[in-house]
Amino acid sequence: MTPVGILLAAGRGRRFDPTGAASKLLQPLPGGELLVAASARVLLSSVDKVIAVVRPDDGGVGDCLRALGCIVTVCPDADSGMAASLVHALRQAPNAPAWLIALGDMPYVRTSTMLALRVALEQGAPIVVPVHAGQRGNPVGFGSVHREALLALRGDQGARAILKAYPVSVVFVDDPGVVSDIDTVADLLKTSTLG
Repeated sequence: MTPVGILLAAGRGRRFDPTGAASKLLQPLPGGELLVAASARVLLSSVDKVIAVVRPDDGGVGDCLRALGCIVTVCPDADSGMAASLVHALRQAPNAPAWLIALGDMPYVRTSTMLALRVALEQGAPIVVPVHAGQRGNPVGFGSVHREALLALRGDQGARAILKAYPVSVVFVDDPGVVSDIDTVADLLKTSTLG
């Protein structure tokens, strides 16, 4: 009943660098680890299998994730929105009992949080989200009961519509990493105290 991990790492990070010259996901964190590697490492330590989605011109993100032990898959239409990447990943493991979906630009989520979400999925929660200080965050977990709804997603909203339409189990965590994504250079500097 172990969920399959999905790491969404196919975005362009245009808020980080509008020119596209600098890959946000390949930026070093204060300790030297690459942003996407830190995000992947925690997910890899929490589940048996991680499928990482990258875009075709990923600048080396896929190589980095492959070296860590992720199963890397290229989403040819990643630029059409987050839903395309998520659906692409789900098609790599359509018969999984559940999926724990993490974002490549959230490197400070704690392993204890990932494991708590995994346990909730294994205990049958159809949807599980972490909440820190009253704020919902990521990663988000989905049981297989939502397979068809997930596969039908389109656009850039990811699974937000499903989260609004169905009951959600909440895991309360003392983990600011679940609400700390890195979108800009300032975010990279600001969140360095979480690591």
